[in-house]
Amino acid sequence: MIKFDHNAKSIEDIVAVSQGEQVALSDSTDFIDRIKAGSDFLDRLLAEEGNIYGVTTGYGDSCTVTIPANLVKDLPQHLYTFHGCGLGELLPIPATRAVLAVRLQSLCQGVSGVSVDLLEQLTRLIQHDIVPLIPQEGSVGASGDLTPLSYVAAVLCGEREVFYKGDRRKTAEVFAELNIQPLTLRPKEGLAIMNGTAVMTAIAALAYKRAEYLAQLATRITALATLASKGNAHHFDEILFSVKPHPGQQQIASWLRDDLHAGEPPRNPQRLQDRYSLRCAPHVIGVLQDALPFMRQLIENEINSANDNPIIDGPGEHVLHGGHFYGGHIAFAMDSLKNAVANVADLLDRQMAMVVDPKFNHGLPANLSGAKGERRAINHGLKAVQIGASAWTAEALKLTMPASVFSRSTECHNQDKVSMGTIAARDCLRVITLTEQVAAGSLLAMCQGLELRFAQGDIAPDDVSASLHQLVNEVREYSAFIEEDRALEYELRGLCQAIEQRKFYCYG
Repeated sequence: MIKFDHNAKSIEDIVAVSQGEQVALSDSTDFIDRIKAGSDFLDRLLAEEGNIYGVTTGYGDSCTVTIPANLVKDLPQHLYTFHGCGLGELLPIPATRAVLAVRLQSLCQGVSGVSVDLLEQLTRLIQHDIVPLIPQEGSVGASGDLTPLSYVAAVLCGEREVFYKGDRRKTAEVFAELNIQPLTLRPKEGLAIMNGTAVMTAIAALAYKRAEYLAQLATRITALATLASKGNAHHFDEILFSVKPHPGQQQIASWLRDDLHAGEPPRNPQRLQDRYSLRCAPHVIGVLQDALPFMRQLIENEINSANDNPIIDGPGEHVLHGGHFYGGHIAFAMDSLKNAVANVADLLDRQMAMVVDPKFNHGLPANLSGAKGERRAINHGLKAVQIGASAWTAEALKLTMPASVFSRSTECHNQDKVSMGTIAARDCLRVITLTEQVAAGSLLAMCQGLELRFAQGDIAPDDVSASLHQLVNEVREYSAFIEEDRALEYELRGLCQAIEQRKFYCYG
């Protein structure tokens, strides 16, 4: 059970909600008073005919338009209505759950001027797993994720559509079934829901955990690749890495030493130096590993921030107009993360290209075919999987152009510098998915290569660490040793799903 209040939440908390963890809204007096202070202050301002952006004025460039007092109550409904123009694929259900959690956490900071009723309704959606249908496309990442979050606002009010118990349903029908009363948004509450970074930040949290795991899995795949290609494990020597003290890079080398039982360097190794895709693997994966703490800081700061506009300081009785909806930090994190992850895809692709090629794999059959005798002539092993890995890598690399440099001027030049954070986050998630596909192909190749080494007597099974044996055994639950050619699509899909769900044991 994750309790939502003004206390900080971690990336792991958001990911847990995305996977169905139960939540509750705090009922502590201090928290409730904190929330009420903002909404009560807004009520007093309205009674005194105060001028409040987005409450008594139009939105964005229309802030110079004064709203007649009798229409103030209708303005929030118009905000989410005219923003109902999203296109593209729908956000996956786990990502949408994460969106609800991130928006709830932001509003729980108590400076958005919302009511306790709104927080309770958001909580109710998560508790009943009522998942708004949110099209992915249509946000420029400042004034926040307006269009995608309009679908959350509309659902809170009983409108549009949701996923519920596996079916696409009208929100009003589901609410009636569960005896949930549609919310009527108070002044400022439409802005409070929509004028924030919840979509890009939710996607960023999911991307972070998958990237964190990929750094570990790529390291273990590299250990398998070193064995399959009869590589030199002493490229990961502790003394060697002590002289270049990037901590993430050193961590990768340490994991490789543990997996490969690498102790003192032999005096006469078979080869002094392997190709870069093995020798420099800690330097490639280490960039991602070293970037993760900084990325965590950016993402978790955004999760725990109030990022709408205006900010409502109830106790101090201030309405503070600013630009906290700007998603620049998430945009930078996602543009940077997708670059580091795509480089890992490229590394794995190079390792795979090496290990399937008899010119470079030091005695393994072409394409790692397990066929014997005359049947070798018609079997092609992992030839097509290697081509596929090259294609997936190329697509990942193509997507590394930073989205944040493509700022646009929108909304009558009011939003004249925008973050593109949501596009960056979506691109990052796509790069991660493609890299997971490359990792799935690499797992097939390296497990096949190691087992061929066993069969040829090049490596004794007892000389391989328990951790690598465990990984091979786990992979074999999804895909058996390839002796005769077979279509591998569904085995690869199973491996991809297992990687996304972090099912293969890695480190720590």
